Amino acid sequence: MTTSRTQVAIVGGGPAGLMLSHLLHVAGIESVVLDNRTVDTIENTHRAGILEQDSVRLLVESGVSDRVVTDGHEHRGIDLRFGGQSHRIDFQGLVGASCWLYPQTDVFIDLHRARSRDGGDLRYGVSETGVRGIATSPVVHYVDGDGSHEVAADVVIGADGSHSTCRGLVSAGAAQSRQYTREYPFAWFGVLVEAPPSAPELMYTRSPQGFALVSQRTERIQRMYFQCDPTEDASTWSDDRIWEQLQTRLAGDDGFRLTEGPVVDRTVLGFRSFVQTPMRHGRLLLAGDAGHTVPPTGAKGLNLALADVRVLAEELERALVGGHEDALDAYSSRALERVWKAQHFSYWMTSMLHQAPGATDFDEHRQLAELDSVVSSTRGSAYLAEGYTGWPSGSANRAR
Repeated sequence: MTTSRTQVAIVGGGPAGLMLSHLLHVAGIESVVLDNRTVDTIENTHRAGILEQDSVRLLVESGVSDRVVTDGHEHRGIDLRFGGQSHRIDFQGLVGASCWLYPQTDVFIDLHRARSRDGGDLRYGVSETGVRGIATSPVVHYVDGDGSHEVAADVVIGADGSHSTCRGLVSAGAAQSRQYTREYPFAWFGVLVEAPPSAPELMYTRSPQGFALVSQRTERIQRMYFQCDPTEDASTWSDDRIWEQLQTRLAGDDGFRLTEGPVVDRTVLGFRSFVQTPMRHGRLLLAGDAGHTVPPTGAKGLNLALADVRVLAEELERALVGGHEDALDAYSSRALERVWKAQHFSYWMTSMLHQAPGATDFDEHRQLAELDSVVSSTRGSAYLAEGYTGWPSGSANRAR
C-alpha cells in the first residue's frame, strides 16, 4: 500500500474531471485525477458534439485550446422541420449567440494535452476505486498494476459519470437527500455514416413516424438519430432499413433528401432525466453526469458538466484558499439552479418533438400547433435560441 496526499482528489477523468483539474491548477490548487478507463478508451468513445457559447469561451480563455475555434464549426442556428417543411431558428439574429459543433472526444483530447503539458497528476486505467471518510477526512483508494494505493485529500469530487460510485455515497448520507428521476418511453437509434453533410447545421425533425435528427461530424462522417423503442436491437438493422426510416421521416414537399452512405456504427441510446439534491455530502461533491443527467434532445449534457466545474472551481478556491467553508454548500445551490433550467429545456424539446406511445390525433395536432407557435413567434424562437446556445453564466471563470 502506497499513500499520497493532495488538496482535491477527482474521481473521473473525462472532460468534467479534467476541466476541473485544469481550473484548479490555474488557481494554484493541487489535484489528482483517477479513472478506471484508459486514455485510449475515452479518446475512441464517440459522444455528443454541440458546445454552448460559454463552453467554448471556457476552453479558450482558460488556456486549454484554441482548436475548438479553428477546427470546430460555428452553428448560427438550427432547423426545426415538421409538416414536411424546414423552419430556421436564427440564433445570431434572435439572441446574438452561436453554438459550436466540436466532438466530445476532441474536448477530452484538448484537456488531456493541457493537463499533461502542465504536469497534471493523471492516473488512468486504475480499478477498485472507492472513497471513505467523506465526513471529515476523505481518502480515495484504488488498485493499479503496481498494487494498492490511497490518496488523502481535503475534498473529493465525484465526476465519474452516470454510473457513478460516488453518487451513492452522497445520496445515502446527505441531509434531506432527494433523487428526482423521469424515465422516457422511447430511445434514439444513433448511426455514424460515411457520407458528405446533408445540411449545413442541425435539423430537428418531428414527423408522424417519430423524431429524427440530422447532425454532422466531419466532411465525410455524419451523425444521425431517429426515435425508436428502448428495447430495439441495433444489430438487427440493415443499412437499407436505417436509411428508409431516416428518409421517410425527413421527406417533405420541398423534396429534401439525405445523402446516403455506408453505416459504420449503430447504437440505441436510452433516455432518462435524473437530479441528485444536494450534490454534496461532507467533503464529497458531485459534478456532471454523476449529479444529473438529461435527455440528449437539448444538447445539454457536456455543457452542464462544464458549467458545474466552472462554478465548482470558484467555490473550491474560496474554500481551500480563502478559508470560506460555506463555499462547498454554495456550489450545490448555484449549480442546481442551472441544472433545473436545463432539465426543463431538455424535457420541453423532447416532448415537443417525439411521438409518445399511444399518442392520439389530438396529441398530434397539439404538437404541431406548439411547433408552429415557436417558429411563427419571434419571442418563441428567441426562447429556444437562448436555451440552446446557453444561458449567461453570471460569473466569469477564474482563468489567468
